[in-house]
Amino acid sequence: MNSPHLTRRLLVPALSVLALVATTSGLASGAPRQPEGVSAAATTFSDEFDGAAGSAVDGSKWQIETGDNVDNHERQYYTSGNNNAALDGQGHLVITARKENPSNYQCWYGTCEYTSARLNTSGKFTQTYGHVEARMKIPRGQGMWPAFWMLGDDIGQVGWPNSGEIDIMENVGFEPDTVHGTLHGPGYSGSGGIGAGYTLPNGQAFADDFHTFAIDWAPDSITWSVDGNVYQHRTPADTNGNAWVFNKPFFLILNLAVGGYWPGDPDGNTAFPSELVVDHVRVTTSDSAPPA
Repeated sequence: MNSPHLTRRLLVPALSVLALVATTSGLASGAPRQPEGVSAAATTFSDEFDGAAGSAVDGSKWQIETGDNVDNHERQYYTSGNNNAALDGQGHLVITARKENPSNYQCWYGTCEYTSARLNTSGKFTQTYGHVEARMKIPRGQGMWPAFWMLGDDIGQVGWPNSGEIDIMENVGFEPDTVHGTLHGPGYSGSGGIGAGYTLPNGQAFADDFHTFAIDWAPDSITWSVDGNVYQHRTPADTNGNAWVFNKPFFLILNLAVGGYWPGDPDGNTAFPSELVVDHVRVTTSDSAPPA
């Protein structure tokens, strides 16, 4: 299934790359030995969102974007600080979309009707390959559009979609039981993105509980899973002769959008405030042999 959304580019200029080198410790005595040329997976990024209730996110790991997004015709204004993104004191980050505009923010369509938050790790953390996951409880309701995704760190130089975009998880409120994973690149972006959906069995809704959304990423290969259940695998053979732009550093993004071309706008049954609750975000290196 192709993801029908349009440009998801940065709202703020891409920052410079922060180089990150991961090392692994020696194996304990008696532990199984890794085959030659294979390294044990090492954690390179982790946020468990521990802290006092109401605290802002860790600024050494995340930057908060501000502004609106005309490209998708989203309705929210992304605010700074902890107004719409804060810890709950119980080990979670809560991104809250509200139907309010106390600061008279202006959006592409006039005075903004909603506020929310969008966080990224540009300039603070990037990685090429490995396991990337977030455990989250998504909101419910028409017009809600939570996402956990990645952009190529060279977006400031090559633009979108040449930078590449990896959507690890997106949900649109009119599909409460389904999430989507999608690739966007040159020749396969927007409604032409390459992706698939994963649907919970027995009419369950993703908003009812926490779920873990992940990719396993290697040279010329990306595999998506939900709660460990693999539902999609992509390689350069899927790009119909277009460039595969995913063998380079990417950074992470978390956001909760309101409205837009794909989800449609909220209606009278959409409850606010609406919350995307994030239990953790973790990134590890690959535990497979490097390419020859």
